[in-house]
Amino acid sequence: MKLKLLIAIVALSLFSCKKEEKKETLYPSSETVTEGTASTLTPSEKTGEEIFDGKGNCFSCHKPDQKIIGPSVTEIAKIYKEKNADMVQFLKGEGEPLVDPSQYEVMKTNFAITKNFTDEELKGLEDYFYSHLKK
Repeated sequence: MKLKLLIAIVALSLFSCKKEEKKETLYPSSETVTEGTASTLTPSEKTGEEIFDGKGNCFSCHKPDQKIIGPSVTEIAKIYKEKNADMVQFLKGEGEPLVDPSQYEVMKTNFAITKNFTDEELKGLEDYFYSHLKK
C-alpha cells in the first residue's frame, strides 16, 4: 500500500512539474498583419503606419488598394515613385498635386495636420506608402 502511494506521489509530482512549452507567435514583433497577409515593416514604415491609422487620420480618405475619397495608397506611391517626386514636400504643403489634382482642395485642408508632423513622421508616412509597392 505504501509503495502504491509513493508511486502515485512521484508520478503526480512529475506531471505537475512539467516544463511549460514555449509558444511561438505567428508574427515576430517586427512584423504586422496588413490586409490579411504578413508583411515586414521597417521601423520607419511602422511609424508611418501608426501616423496613417492614428493622428494623421489618413485612413478616413485613403485605403491601400481602393479609391474612396482620395486615391489609394498604392496609386499614390506608384505615381510618386514613377515621377521621382517628393511626397514629404507635398505633405508639408510645399509641393504640387501629382496624383489627383481635382481633389487638391480636399487634401489641402489636411495640411493643417500634416504640417505639424516632424520630418521623421513625414518620412515614415512616405516609407509606409512605398511599402505597399512591395506587395
